[in-house]
Amino acid sequence: MTHTKTVELEGHIIDSGTMGRCFGLVMDLGGEFEVEAFDVGRHKEEESYCRLRVSAPNEERLRSILHELHQNGANLSDPVDATLDPAPADRVVPTGFYSTTNHPTQVRHAGEWLDVERIEMDCAVVVDPDGPRAYTATLNAVRAGDLVVTGEAGVRVDPPDRPRDGGGPFGFMQGGVSSERPSRSLIERVAEALVETKAEGGRILVVAGPAVIHSGAGEALARLVREGYVDALSAGNGFAVHDLERAIYGTSLGMNIETLEHPRKGHKHHIYTISEVIRAGGIEAAVEAGLVEDGVMYECVVGDVPYVLAGSIRDDGPLPETITDAVEAQNAIREQAHEADMVLMLSTLLHSVAVGNCLPSTTKVVCVDIDPATVTQLLDRGSSQAVGMVTDVGTFVPTLAETVLD
Repeated sequence: MTHTKTVELEGHIIDSGTMGRCFGLVMDLGGEFEVEAFDVGRHKEEESYCRLRVSAPNEERLRSILHELHQNGANLSDPVDATLDPAPADRVVPTGFYSTTNHPTQVRHAGEWLDVERIEMDCAVVVDPDGPRAYTATLNAVRAGDLVVTGEAGVRVDPPDRPRDGGGPFGFMQGGVSSERPSRSLIERVAEALVETKAEGGRILVVAGPAVIHSGAGEALARLVREGYVDALSAGNGFAVHDLERAIYGTSLGMNIETLEHPRKGHKHHIYTISEVIRAGGIEAAVEAGLVEDGVMYECVVGDVPYVLAGSIRDDGPLPETITDAVEAQNAIREQAHEADMVLMLSTLLHSVAVGNCLPSTTKVVCVDIDPATVTQLLDRGSSQAVGMVTDVGTFVPTLAETVLD
């Protein structure tokens, strides 16, 4: 017995490759499809429409195909209200709960489509019928009795379309990783995007690793903070320690960045730095006391730029401001991510993936690392909107600051 369902695709489905991708998914998963309707957009702004009748030899196979199609923006043509089941206990979701993508999503409740608030990947969707409203909840945030969406019926996903003409300040952000792209011209496009984001009142989040300081790019990043092109900073204990060590001792990991010399006892500078900052009462207190007079953390304190330092088990110290509770750190990063309109990820694999997991697919992302695997892993995790630059962050950040500010 053949099982069938009809799905619809709308938008720039040809330019984005969505239609071809959906065709391939059906065939790869052992199903068949018939195109019942296909209207091609004939102008740049005009969208296309495709209705597919999808069939499979059994219910389970069809369900698997529909799941993959749904992730790519194909929605059932005869929507019903989403199925809501109460969470049986705190942090326990109903079996078969709907796990979100990072794309804009709606759920159907009482015959109306509700936008899912604070969308990010790998979350549950909770519906408050009194609103009515729908919002994402991480598993540890689900509470007993919450009405959780189960299954994919009554859920609509809208992946962002690729610009047809590639124009505009964000036109270059179409995903992918390459070391073959002309770095200077791409940096100019990133600079244009930064300026445009600020001009429109948007917020820029920088996710930075210790290599930014160790490569000599800290001064340029500090300048971007000082000039108002960084609205929030997400980093780890190591980044802050390197930056503060540079401000106090002129070294990073014991090396003088300008001369590349290793002063006597320089290898102890990072732990001395942590000790001095703890003694002062924290980073802000160290700035107020004159112990720290420049650097990225200094500019964040002076300019009242919020920062999150997420800790790990390998941290020395750590600094007083470093958040050592993993769940608390996740929540702090999540708040930053949801407020960001553009994100610069600079040479940090773990923090880039952590922040990327919290971002909706509508947020512009630029990931820079000398290692292609860092950028590839970010895209593989689902941040398909990111553009990757495989280049030295020590060259990228100063060039970016020069392009934006000079």
